[in-house]
Amino acid sequence: MKTDNLYIDLFAGCGGLSLGLHNAGWNGLFAIEKSPDAFKTLEYNLINKKKHFDWPDWLPQKNHEINSVIETYEKELLSLRGKVSLIAGGPPCQGFSMAGRRNETDERNDLINSYIKFVEYVEPKIIFFENVKGFTMEFKKNKEKGIAYSSVVTQKLESLGYYVKGKLVNFGEYGVPQKRTRFILIGIRNDIENTSQEVVDNFFLSLEAASFSFLKKKGLSKNVNLQDAISDLLKSNGTVQSPDTNSFHAGIYGHQQSSYQKYMRKSIRYQIADSHRFPKHLQLTTDRFKAILELSSDRRNLDLSKDIRNRYNLKKHTIIPLCANSKSPTITTLPDDYIHYSEPRILTVREYARIQSFPDWYEFKGKYTTGGKKRTQEVPRYTQIGNAIPPLFAEQAGIILRNLLNE
Repeated sequence: MKTDNLYIDLFAGCGGLSLGLHNAGWNGLFAIEKSPDAFKTLEYNLINKKKHFDWPDWLPQKNHEINSVIETYEKELLSLRGKVSLIAGGPPCQGFSMAGRRNETDERNDLINSYIKFVEYVEPKIIFFENVKGFTMEFKKNKEKGIAYSSVVTQKLESLGYYVKGKLVNFGEYGVPQKRTRFILIGIRNDIENTSQEVVDNFFLSLEAASFSFLKKKGLSKNVNLQDAISDLLKSNGTVQSPDTNSFHAGIYGHQQSSYQKYMRKSIRYQIADSHRFPKHLQLTTDRFKAILELSSDRRNLDLSKDIRNRYNLKKHTIIPLCANSKSPTITTLPDDYIHYSEPRILTVREYARIQSFPDWYEFKGKYTTGGKKRTQEVPRYTQIGNAIPPLFAEQAGIILRNLLNE
């Protein structure tokens, strides 16, 4: 087992955080992810392709539910004390999310206690915790009424012996072409030499200060917009039969038009982008999208106006015509929430991935999308990406975490 910069990724999803930590020089021990679809994506890219994880023999290399791991492998987890430098990840956030209906009784909210129990067993030197913006809001009904969700977690981690600091961070300020604000929490065990609350507090200052030079070295900019991110993926570039679903068409690459596109396509030698399958819209839908784009020319990146909704009798909760020259709003797990900025269609999975800063070599597995009751059980490609931490931000965070560890 490697012992330098060793980490465990909890609620790993399709691997956005792990990819960033990999690029920042961290060594993965294993990742816990409940969804078989999301784990297939992580396994294909980071386990099989990159050989990133030094997976222990005692844990089957497959998707796992965290409470099952805690109950089944307590002895093995306790034996990792002193060997793991970092536990990273963010429990599912649906109960806290402001994008849907907030539900304090959502059983997924309790997975935060599972995260804390895992920390208690393994006792990592550093904790990196991510969750939605709504995580900083107060309870309204539970026994903690009037206390922010984030404060409860902070208190529990402090009681385990960690200096803790949490802050809302906009990933768009770190070179990601998306305005995506998330709650980030850092903890360092307070029995480690030279550790103090000030060291933890300085994480966010260091992260912000280093971002410009980090992006400059990669030829990237903080101000990358949606057009910079996906203009080489237009349907007008041409289509071919989709490699993984024969009844659909997929897009071919256009010319690289920005440094961001060049960075995302680094080492790509083929002409068909992975998961760049176009939806089969009805002609009525295409015509409606075209009209909406024209009518919303002065109202991009905003939900449809009441006038447009009434004109087309639209009942859907969110429909946002995107703006080419701005960062995307926070993308959700529902691709039909957005209309492409210049083509009358929703975004493809690959365009979603670009907006989340996944490089084009990173391939996505499982269904493209799902609906109905299956939506609560399956994690298709759009959902995997919508739930992910952008790797470009995760890499920057990983570098600062390594610096903290070395100091």
